[in-house]
Amino acid sequence: MPLWTSGALMFTVRGSPHAEYQVSRIVESVHKGGGRIFLQLWHVGRISHTSLLPNNAQPVAPSAIRANSQTLIATGLAPVSEPVALTASGIKETLEDYRRAAGNAKEAGFDGVEIHAANGYLIDQFLKTGSNRRTDEYGGVASNRVRFLTETLERVLEVWDSEQVGVRISPTGGFNDMTDDNPLETFSVAVAKLNSYGLGYLHVVETAQNSKGSSKEDLAMSAQLRTLWKGLYVVNGGYDGPKGEEAVQTGHADAVAYGRAFLANPDLPRRLQLGTALNEPDPTTFYGGDAAGYTSYPALS
Repeated sequence: MPLWTSGALMFTVRGSPHAEYQVSRIVESVHKGGGRIFLQLWHVGRISHTSLLPNNAQPVAPSAIRANSQTLIATGLAPVSEPVALTASGIKETLEDYRRAAGNAKEAGFDGVEIHAANGYLIDQFLKTGSNRRTDEYGGVASNRVRFLTETLERVLEVWDSEQVGVRISPTGGFNDMTDDNPLETFSVAVAKLNSYGLGYLHVVETAQNSKGSSKEDLAMSAQLRTLWKGLYVVNGGYDGPKGEEAVQTGHADAVAYGRAFLANPDLPRRLQLGTALNEPDPTTFYGGDAAGYTSYPALS
């Protein structure tokens, strides 16, 4: 069964030389082990806090709509700050940031990049009606709301060949206070647009929330998008070994991405090969803290 890891490594646009050196060392270690590694390009948009931004600036978003969500700051979890709507010039600057970040990833030696357009972060905020109330060419009908995603992709493709680029979406995802009036229409339009770029893969988060599995409605949506997508189709969301194997064998997906399962099981490939039980992840250790939840899960003896 094809096995993918799912997650994000934020590669700063203006990171310190020391930080970039450390990233390059990680990439080199993966390559020495015979692996390949893609960098996920991730802009959080409104899921941020003024204390995290230069000069206590407000977060940016498609529209000035505050999310009913939290983010991690120096003192712990806190409600996200109210965002400001991106101006036309701000959108251009952000698109350039994506292009620059893609270039940094290539310079660091990554094998490709994944554009994070899921889970209630900036690109997803443009895609879905609950967070995008714009009246310009980036808002309104689905084809307009998809525009920021495709323009981001086009900037990234100035740096990378198309087969070295993937896109991650979450059509039914409600994480980070996300809603859409017609997700099937929105993401059918998005997939149709993405098809024209010849991408390496499409990565679809099937769970509506951070749950252990997908509902029938989530899976039905994914199956519909699967029929529209012309390339490699990767699914994610509460899969264990048997469910992942079934997804590939039945043609529901070409590969399965594991996120929380990999976090809790440092030897996940071996466990899946042997069919052994998986460690349960501890959500209280997600997104921050000390080594607990990162180096504390036991491997098979």
